[in-house]
Amino acid sequence: PGENAFQVKITAPDEQFTRVGVQVLDRKDGSFLVRYRMYASYNNLKIEVKTGDKHVAKSPYILKGPIYHENCDCPQEESSVWLEEMNCPQIIPQIQRDLANFPIVDPDKIAKEIPQRFGQRQSLCHYTIKDNKVYIKTYGEHVGFRIFMDAILLSLTRKVKMPDVEFFVNLGDWPLEKKKPPQNLHPIFSWCGSSESKDIVMPTYDLTDSVLETMGRVSLDMMSVQANTGPSWEEKNTTAFWRGRDSRKERLELVKLSRKYPEIIDAAFTNFFFFKHDESLYGPIVKHISFFDFFKYKYQINIDGTVAAYRLPYLLAGNSVVLKQDSIYYEHFYNELQPWKHYIPFKSDLSDLLEKIQWAKEHDEEAKNIAKSGQEFARSNLMGDHIFCYYFKLFQEYASLQVSEPKIRDGMEKVQQPDDDLFPCTCHRRK
Repeated sequence: PGENAFQVKITAPDEQFTRVGVQVLDRKDGSFLVRYRMYASYNNLKIEVKTGDKHVAKSPYILKGPIYHENCDCPQEESSVWLEEMNCPQIIPQIQRDLANFPIVDPDKIAKEIPQRFGQRQSLCHYTIKDNKVYIKTYGEHVGFRIFMDAILLSLTRKVKMPDVEFFVNLGDWPLEKKKPPQNLHPIFSWCGSSESKDIVMPTYDLTDSVLETMGRVSLDMMSVQANTGPSWEEKNTTAFWRGRDSRKERLELVKLSRKYPEIIDAAFTNFFFFKHDESLYGPIVKHISFFDFFKYKYQINIDGTVAAYRLPYLLAGNSVVLKQDSIYYEHFYNELQPWKHYIPFKSDLSDLLEKIQWAKEHDEEAKNIAKSGQEFARSNLMGDHIFCYYFKLFQEYASLQVSEPKIRDGMEKVQQPDDDLFPCTCHRRK
């Protein structure tokens, strides 16, 4: 129907001005996403959906409030109510797998042992959430990435009463806990897991940030990707595509392959950082292109960087088929993905990559269906509400393993809620 088929207007009937940004995203398959961001809180919202000047379905829709904007601190006291309203799953298998290594968690013990073991060499945050307030102490010199963790914790505590919990977050790329049971394992939360470590995985900082900042400063997120998936399957370029930096030697091999078989693979580096740049081997450095332009190509190559390549959620959400390298690294959702259903696997040394691309070309209908299943998976498992559910369930389950009270330890500071809010809100749950 084209991207201007529907006009959506959101207003607050009781107010003179409504501060709500609205975006209609055409998914090009006959479905549309409408997202909106409120910059103030309202008693009620009226949502009008029109085509031409006719209301669609039961438009106008009235959302009965109060309805709070993102920065409004008004947590639902009952976590069970919040979980139900968010349609969170009862059980998240990855969380069960990760926590199976920790039958009990002793906050007093880990508060001493983890900093002794990792505090000197690694970048760590020690968090305590107590009475729905967040406290932190950092270890190591590179702790800039704490902003992502601070942001999701503060966002959650504004929405729901969090359990009292004390835990450590690894801010680096690599998972840290390399011991094997029955040794004394330490519970460490990381954005990436691996088959050689026992870290507890969370959604990556990249995906988390894109959820919190949607319609804000982030251009790449799970919704905008869906409206920018390039031409239809039949119109896409049939070269396999990759861009990125030189953060792993297989990436060097990929670019060499591309130079040898340019009609099959278009792969190039956008910058060099880890290895020596030999132009005769790897060709010149190319300009960054918009992620949305990746989807002009039918075949997307996903290859590890320092750890798992955090672009996989966005690649799946497009309508190109993903060829994914076998890897020891994984994000929070990889274990639910199935090879040949959601993506086409290839060996970690790339030895069968050309053959897999060839297979995809010879089995166009099957490749198209794999792309479609991957896209369905992303739409059903990797959107904002899923990310909020994942974090909350993770902290809830972890909190239930604690054998003593989480404490606000020496040297911890309170993480303040953002106070630069132009439109303060009054929370109806507080007297």
